[in-house]
Amino acid sequence: MKLKTALLISTYNWPAALNVVLKSAMSQSVMPDEILIADDGSMEDTKALIESYQQKCVVPIKHFWQEDLGFRKSRILNQAVAGTEADYIIQVDGDCIMHEKFVEDHIKGRVKEAYLYGARVNILPDFVAEVLEKGIISFGYFSKEIKNKSRSLHIPFFASFYKVHQSYSDKFRGCNVSFWRKDFIEINGYNEDYEGWGREDSDLVIRMGNKGVKAKRLRYAGIVFHIHHKINSRANFEKNDEMQNQTIANKLVWIENGVDKYL
Repeated sequence: MKLKTALLISTYNWPAALNVVLKSAMSQSVMPDEILIADDGSMEDTKALIESYQQKCVVPIKHFWQEDLGFRKSRILNQAVAGTEADYIIQVDGDCIMHEKFVEDHIKGRVKEAYLYGARVNILPDFVAEVLEKGIISFGYFSKEIKNKSRSLHIPFFASFYKVHQSYSDKFRGCNVSFWRKDFIEINGYNEDYEGWGREDSDLVIRMGNKGVKAKRLRYAGIVFHIHHKINSRANFEKNDEMQNQTIANKLVWIENGVDKYL
């Protein structure tokens, strides 16, 4: 039986960025079985944009929305994962344009009882307006719009040298990760005690690691291009950082305030 894959995109009130992200999703060499949009309280213009893509996309797009009561990304991501029956989840942020081989690379790279984490290339601030206005979704090593140019190299042969490993890596970025839904459910998903920016994504994979799920880095594959924006408020960061330290110190796996309430 064919395994089903869902592409999970988180977003909040930036439809111009979501537009190019969805455009890149529709240009994938291998399409996911469905697209899930986890919306942390965006306004009507985002809803209208998503509806326009729902009408033209070759796979279903499911829109999960919650009221805007502050940064509650963990909560809406849990609802989106609960709302799919896909076996495998590929997750990106709504400000990350995907390389055309992005979904294919994550599918080819997946390993049982492991999560994958990929790199991001940064789009330079001076070119953000042009990228959004022109709908640019293709970048290469010589593209003027990007920095971290070596991260833009798509070389599957080199990617094959990266193997699974045990411990959490500081190369991990929550904007480019994929995992088995089963592993997600078994640790009760994202911890919704995390509110405000920071640590909710690393906490998730650290708990997966505490459960015995291994990690694998995607390098020279699974590439995203991050659209520069002003830094989110980090008012809750110290509290979130302390919660993650407790996860590490106590080797936590299961948390109470998680996805199970939506299943």
